[in-house]
Amino acid sequence: MKVYLNSIGCRLNQSEIETMARQLLAAGHEIVTDTAVADKVIINTCAVTAEAARDARSQTRRIHRDNPTAEIVLTGCYATIAPDELAQVEGASRVVVNQQKAQLLQLLDPQARLDLPMFDQEPVLREFLAGSMGANTRAFIKVQDGCDNKCTFCVTTVARGAGQSRHLGDVVAEIQALAAAGYQEAVLTGVHLGSYGHDFGNQVGLRELVQAILQHTDIARLRLSSLEPWDLAPDFFALWHNPRLLPHLHMPLQSGSDKILKRMARRTSRASFRELADAARSHIPNLNLSTDLIVGFPGETEADFADSLAYVEAINFSRLHVFSYSPRPGTAAAQFPQQVNGKVKKERTQRMIELGQRLSQAFHQRFVGQTRNVLWESSVGADQNGLRWVGYTDNYIRVQANGPVDLANQITATEIVGATADGVTGIVSGEK
Repeated sequence: MKVYLNSIGCRLNQSEIETMARQLLAAGHEIVTDTAVADKVIINTCAVTAEAARDARSQTRRIHRDNPTAEIVLTGCYATIAPDELAQVEGASRVVVNQQKAQLLQLLDPQARLDLPMFDQEPVLREFLAGSMGANTRAFIKVQDGCDNKCTFCVTTVARGAGQSRHLGDVVAEIQALAAAGYQEAVLTGVHLGSYGHDFGNQVGLRELVQAILQHTDIARLRLSSLEPWDLAPDFFALWHNPRLLPHLHMPLQSGSDKILKRMARRTSRASFRELADAARSHIPNLNLSTDLIVGFPGETEADFADSLAYVEAINFSRLHVFSYSPRPGTAAAQFPQQVNGKVKKERTQRMIELGQRLSQAFHQRFVGQTRNVLWESSVGADQNGLRWVGYTDNYIRVQANGPVDLANQITATEIVGATADGVTGIVSGEK
């Protein structure tokens, strides 16, 4: 059968969709990049915001219009928290909750072998996988699922349950297979990555996992995805003395107001987060420190928002992912009083986005005139100077540069010559 795959939302969702692709290929099925020719469509949905849920519904309707005969299977967090709602969307054929996601192949193909390998030695795809973030260069490795925290805004705990970790040896083996298959970078993902190993009784599990990957695999670059600003071992940042561990950390803050952090039930404060950021920067030169922020949380006053703006600027994040608060079903915050007016949320969100753009511009400008190693992912066009390539520096700055026809999945030294809020431009060594 021909299967079209797409992922909405986080890198964990992307990791899961890539695993599905490997399983389907191993079972003899074909992954297609055009919904019009697909026999089946799998969409891994997200529920973290109302916008993400709307995206799942609109994609389902659009794909159904384009290909009325395709079976559209909806899985993921939105499918888990609101299966009946999603089942009513025009075109939805089947809804598979997260607890059944691992058996999705068998649900679609009852004749498929149950002992399929986790990873094949051949790269997953030679073509674009919808929703992918560097399908042939960076691989997203799910090492942990679920979360034991009770942040009042978060529906993920409802959708994914308690924290569960993969066994260290399985992760190491998969990443070594990825390296053998030609991948240059592995990104560790999870709902609460910092809690890796806690369900095994190991409070320093993530540190040990990173150490094992660096010691026992040949992967050229190792990156961590989102890390909550707690549960990190005291000497955790010393790991970055190994240059294969890339100088990029994404630590979700969510608010720069202590009052709002408490209402969110976040296990951090302005003081503790600053201490963590300072410690990270002291160990990791040229660190790209990015964060998530929720604007307009219930009870957020203009003074609270001003505190948040000032704190974000003081920490000097390099990139902000800004979200307007969206009440999610089953969460405590959805029932809180003092819900912020939609117009006010929109205005505050825009102000935070503008601050983020200024911070990103300043961070990128720091590297103009420097030479950074860039992993090239894809060509996006051509002009009289050659193909236009897009890739990422070791500290996760998006780079565009002209280069030869064979840059894909190569790491090259690149001189940074220009900067914007969205990224930088460069000159590949030897291409001047």
